[in-house]
Amino acid sequence: MIPTATAERRTALYERHVAAGAKMVDFFGWAMPMSYRGIVAEVDRVRQTVGIFDVSHMGQLVLRGPDALAAVERLTTNRAESLKEGRVQYTIMCYEDGGIVDDVLVYRLPERYMLVVNASNCEKDLDWIRSNISGDVVLEDHSDHTQLVAIQGPKSEDVLGRIVEADLSAVGFYRAVRLDILGAKTLVSRTGYTGEDGFEIYCANELAPRVWDALLSAGSEWGVEPIGLGARDTLRLEMGYHLYGQDIDATRTPVEAGLSWVVKKDKGDFIGREAIVARAEEGSAERLTGFELEGRGVPRTGQRILAGGEEVGAVTSGTYSPSLEKGIGLGYVSVVAGDELEIEMRGRTVPARRVKPPFYRDGSVRRRK
Repeated sequence: MIPTATAERRTALYERHVAAGAKMVDFFGWAMPMSYRGIVAEVDRVRQTVGIFDVSHMGQLVLRGPDALAAVERLTTNRAESLKEGRVQYTIMCYEDGGIVDDVLVYRLPERYMLVVNASNCEKDLDWIRSNISGDVVLEDHSDHTQLVAIQGPKSEDVLGRIVEADLSAVGFYRAVRLDILGAKTLVSRTGYTGEDGFEIYCANELAPRVWDALLSAGSEWGVEPIGLGARDTLRLEMGYHLYGQDIDATRTPVEAGLSWVVKKDKGDFIGREAIVARAEEGSAERLTGFELEGRGVPRTGQRILAGGEEVGAVTSGTYSPSLEKGIGLGYVSVVAGDELEIEMRGRTVPARRVKPPFYRDGSVRRRK
């Protein structure tokens, strides 16, 4: 999570973040809160009760028209045809050489498909999609007039239930519904990136501050508080989720990134299919691997990974896990390396062990599936 350039864009919740004393940073051109009370405290809040996130910097791209499904099938590796209305699907988009354009969520909505893309990739994705669609399909960018508020934690349903008149228990995992919130129709989904139960609220710009305030008020009993990018990154890493630009990018295919499970090779043609199939058949020299430190230290992006004193890879994401009280990380490691690893930190090496993510396995989301 390296800030880039000068922040020129603000979400509709910017004033709320400043008023709450957030440490603001430039995140790919967006002024976003890095933390409020501190990363460890905010991670603990989400794990124990509930927290709310401003993720309005994410992009929402809509495809509609008679050929919209065909376009989504060509653009993405998963099987969009299997999506029923109101379902959500995790998938990836790839270049012809198999390199990853972005990892996205696809929403099957009435008469359209919505792709939620990473903030760092929104303009790139929009241009790439535009250049790779054909037929009777219309591409729309809804990002500028849509805000996205997420609520995550074991008490998410209780808190959101206080501001909506709906049976939230009936909203399944990776489902999306239209709900009335504060007198306005909103799109609410139940996905998440923390390992905890949670919802995403897509609403108009002018409604977002009212939703934010309402959630803070409704969740006061459980100590609800705003959560910044720092804790969000730690929470997703505790689950072993990929971050575009660090763990996956245009130089990596789904094969070595461990994302072959969202590649449906038998669904028909899609961009990058031939290259991905070829890479799977020939094998990859390295794979994205999870590891836990067995000594003190905090792994960071770019640090060398060793085995028996020999370099076998590099850290792509690393952090201190408050939930596990140890350093954890992801990195591309030679497939011939064993489970015993070392991470080189400031002239010393710290022993580590290869671990299959998720690192944190006790999240409340498991009780929803």
